[in-house]
Amino acid sequence: MIIETHAYARAGLLGNPSDGYFGKTISIIVANFGAHISLYETPELKIESPDSDQNIYKNVYDLIERIGSVGYYGGDRLIKAAIRKFFTYCHENEIKLDYRNFSIRYNSSIPRQVGLGGSSAIITATMRALMKFFKVSIPQEILPGLILAAEVEELGINAGLQDRVIQVYEGCVYMDFNRAAMEKKKHGVYTPLDKNKLPKLYLAYKTSLSKISGRVLNDIKVRYERGDAEVVGTLQRIAELAEEGKIAIENGDEATLNRLIDANFDNRKKIMNISPSNQEMIDVARNCGASAKFAGSGGSIIGIYKDDVMLNHLIVNLKKINARVVKPYIV
Repeated sequence: MIIETHAYARAGLLGNPSDGYFGKTISIIVANFGAHISLYETPELKIESPDSDQNIYKNVYDLIERIGSVGYYGGDRLIKAAIRKFFTYCHENEIKLDYRNFSIRYNSSIPRQVGLGGSSAIITATMRALMKFFKVSIPQEILPGLILAAEVEELGINAGLQDRVIQVYEGCVYMDFNRAAMEKKKHGVYTPLDKNKLPKLYLAYKTSLSKISGRVLNDIKVRYERGDAEVVGTLQRIAELAEEGKIAIENGDEATLNRLIDANFDNRKKIMNISPSNQEMIDVARNCGASAKFAGSGGSIIGIYKDDVMLNHLIVNLKKINARVVKPYIV
């Protein structure tokens, strides 16, 4: 029997990057893109790599182009980290597993390294496959932390819980990572929101902005741990925007939500260096009349548009700077 699992891309609607600093966020799942895992029993344990991860190239230019689009690291390391964390979790919780080997392969349509949660989606889908294969149940509120540990502890990637929570819960979720809950329970307080109360949202991304998101946030982490007043205060304000956004969504207050989205990016810009290409996406979207903020750590943006006329302006004008626009499909 072949086990098939998936996990979708995600976008941070409000609050990021405060999730890694006891903050608050609102995220949505973006089912337009996803990571897919196939797992089946075999005599030996084998990880099968997709073509994009193979070290075979037409020529040196093909190698350089592929590095530019997908980076130096493939998905194999993510699957290895997920497998190790899954087995460690089972051992620590005295969960006995059958002695069975398997082959696992993945593919992903999530644009890489543009802040849409591509890495965490592969790990999430892998965890789901392993849980099905070994018939193990991991509590929903615990699973995001296990996925995060695979990246942080195994691979040294700087990340927060937000991506993993929304990819586990799906839909639209308000997340409160207050220090008391995190230190006591090792997870935040997660509240699903009615996706039908969301306004018209667009998502845009530039594949030419490939980068490893963990590297982008490293300076913030150092300054936060040093007690930098500007960083601490700004991250607190960004978290407050998510809290206000939850109320706005519940009340159907599109005007307030629109303002909060812009404020999220403007506050982020106070403590982060924004590349000209990323700033260009924000400026073009706002010049079309839409709100705009990063969907993740850079490379993609999300915001509210008013009507189809504005959406068409976004599509046309963002295309001019090599950015693709989609309407996020929330499941």
